[in-house]
Amino acid sequence: MPFFICPNCGNRELSGERTVGFSNRPKGCSKCGFGFLFELLDDYYPAPGAAFFTCDSEGRLLDLGKNAFELTGLKDEDAIGRPVHEVLGLEWIDKGDGDKESDTNGDGKTDPIETTLEWGVRSLGKKVAVNAEGDLPTEAVADVFPAYDDDGGLLLVLTPDG
Repeated sequence: MPFFICPNCGNRELSGERTVGFSNRPKGCSKCGFGFLFELLDDYYPAPGAAFFTCDSEGRLLDLGKNAFELTGLKDEDAIGRPVHEVLGLEWIDKGDGDKESDTNGDGKTDPIETTLEWGVRSLGKKVAVNAEGDLPTEAVADVFPAYDDDGGLLLVLTPDG
């Protein structure tokens, strides 16, 4: 059974627990009541200080979840509806595989967010520099999960490095 994770509180649930009741429509998080969960195709445990960000199919922030304020100093009203790259100032440190299709800005590096949005695949363990508005730059490890629904989107988990 696949696991699901709540971007708001980090709670993990089994898929059988996620649809208990009369409706086939998945329910929100049983711990905090957040409206949607992300499916993890294999076992994934984020670090205790990991920050969660959810984006729509265009890469705009929908919600700043658990530990997002602690990592970036940003509140929901400062970020929601804006492009994740703009708000978080993401600069990917990992070199790409040379695939020109996934090199979105011509610097020889692939952008895991763009790859996830375009191809619907996970990108795990990617090094990134985070320079959120009004905050000091820091390095982190990024895990990006696609939303497996009709709307698309993604879950971005940033774990401070060091």
